Amino acid sequence: MFLILAVVLVVLWIGGFTVMHVSSFAIHLLLLFAIISVIMHFVTGRRSA
Repeated sequence: MFLILAVVLVVLWIGGFTVMHVSSFAIHLLLLFAIISVIMHFVTGRRSA
């Protein structure tokens, strides 16, 4: 789940640079959330049910 969220946030971040004219604060906030999501994905790992 965290990995999918990170990929979506990175795509939105890249899209903010190339397509939309979003404020730099929002772009960097998306990047920060993507990095946190990737870190959380690797820290928590896969939980077995």
